[in-house]
Amino acid sequence: MCGIVGCILKENEDVAPILFDCISKLEYRGYDSIGLATFSDGKINIKKDKGKIIEVDKSLDLKDMPGSFGIAHVRWATHGDPSKLNAHPHVDEDNTVAVVHNGIIENYLEIKEELISEGHVFKSDTDTEVIAHLIEKFMDEGFDLEHAVRKTIGIIEGAYALAAISINEPDKIVATRKDSPLIVGLGENGYYLASDSPAILKYAKDIIYPEKGEIVIIDRDGVVVHDEFDNVVNKDIETINWTPEMAEKEGYDHFMIKEINEQATAVRNTLTQRENVQEIIDDIGDIQRICFVACGTSYHASLTGKYLMESLAGIPTDVILASEFKYSANTLNDKTLVIFISQSGETADSLKALDVANQTSKTLGIVNVAGSAITRRADYVIQTQAGPEIGVAATKTYVAQLTSIYLLAALVSENDELLNELDMVPDFIDETLKDVDYVMELSKRYNYARDFFYLGRGYSYPTALEGALKLKEISYIHGEGYAAGELKHGPLALIDEGIPVVVIIPPGDNYRKTMSNLEEVKSRGANVLAIGSKDDESLKAKANAVIGINPEVKEIIAPLVYIVPLQLIAYYITLEKGHDPDKPKNLAKCVTVE
Repeated sequence: MCGIVGCILKENEDVAPILFDCISKLEYRGYDSIGLATFSDGKINIKKDKGKIIEVDKSLDLKDMPGSFGIAHVRWATHGDPSKLNAHPHVDEDNTVAVVHNGIIENYLEIKEELISEGHVFKSDTDTEVIAHLIEKFMDEGFDLEHAVRKTIGIIEGAYALAAISINEPDKIVATRKDSPLIVGLGENGYYLASDSPAILKYAKDIIYPEKGEIVIIDRDGVVVHDEFDNVVNKDIETINWTPEMAEKEGYDHFMIKEINEQATAVRNTLTQRENVQEIIDDIGDIQRICFVACGTSYHASLTGKYLMESLAGIPTDVILASEFKYSANTLNDKTLVIFISQSGETADSLKALDVANQTSKTLGIVNVAGSAITRRADYVIQTQAGPEIGVAATKTYVAQLTSIYLLAALVSENDELLNELDMVPDFIDETLKDVDYVMELSKRYNYARDFFYLGRGYSYPTALEGALKLKEISYIHGEGYAAGELKHGPLALIDEGIPVVVIIPPGDNYRKTMSNLEEVKSRGANVLAIGSKDDESLKAKANAVIGINPEVKEIIAPLVYIVPLQLIAYYITLEKGHDPDKPKNLAKCVTVE
């Protein structure tokens, strides 16, 4: 869940300001320390420390480093506490090799013990440092940097994307990957590598995607990719259409609120994929079972997909957490469509599951990042059109995923009425966002809570789960989502005087029973915040507060609209508590380790 960057400039200019700019764009991936390494005058220069980027830069002036090529890293601790010694880049004991790494080396302890027995001296507690020592060892044996890296990846086990430089081969960066994301950018003024495209959008839009085990060699003359047999691989170049401005705040206080406000556009743009989705359906043919595989927010989108597929298309549908997928793998067959949903397309658990599913079933990826691992490995791909999402807590990518699922379900079931309803969703979202001042005021009334409960039935149940997750992620308030009918089977015991209960209650078949559940918690002293039709006078009379939604939003499409005020509630409560919603503690945007 770290982020890595590398750059070689064509001209002899200092690269540190560019490395700093690029690595700053990856702070959303989660980090506790930052470091840069550049090469000049025959030596590797390193500046690194724990802390926020802006704080470390203020004390070390990271942009003031000589050298026209180098590597950079933001770390999210897995092995060893956040500290200057554990921050990347890591070097061998003689400072001849520097390495940055994203991932986990599972057998590092055995390697470290062997290297220590050979006389190597280690300075950090990280798994990454063994990589630098191994590369140094093999270069001392006569291998060049590329082949020293190749020898190293033949020994290490686990997930990694890594980049290395050496004083023995100036003006060269060697990189490789396995189960962690890595892209290479071709720019006018230089060549770049990074964990994710927002890091280098400002400098390069032409991208190549190295596959597992391929070795990337970057120098001033260009980029060469070799396969495991040292053969040159001719890689396709893809152009990213996202603009650098799309990855900036554009006047908003935080990325999260900017991305909440971009959701109508995300839905409109994703609906343009209708023809592509229809072509996928036509090509897949007879499917007797669907299995969604996802994590976190994408899991909640998948649960909505289960309701849609079973109620509209009559196709038995399961939803499985990617980390638990292997326990269900024996139930797959060639009549099963396995749908993988991931914002990044690089989620480690999902990629492992995808490799298993590809052996028996047809696979479909619903992904926001073009060229990501899932898009290259699934049989079919629906590309959501949300644009880059920087905030750690998913918002616009969630509604884009839902939109893709709704399109799929509507076209599979040939439901023209639902397709017409979907066209109205962007306007419903924009109208809902007009009530932001009221939601902001409500956040002041509810930020006292230590616990929140979210209730919904049917299509609104996954929305309740997602609303609770948003609150937990960024405000650090405990929140739980429940199917409203489950209250009497245990959770009702937790309802006490003043506890906030958010009830999601759109007009429709489940309205009356959900209202009964609302009255259950209200009679036990709960402080009820209802999300329902703005014309529902009965709801206004019974709830402590109501966020009104356009009355034309039908129950079946409510998940696409009712999630918006729940996101806003989480955002504004977080601000009231003094936390940064873009950088929640302990979390990262892209989870690339299992």
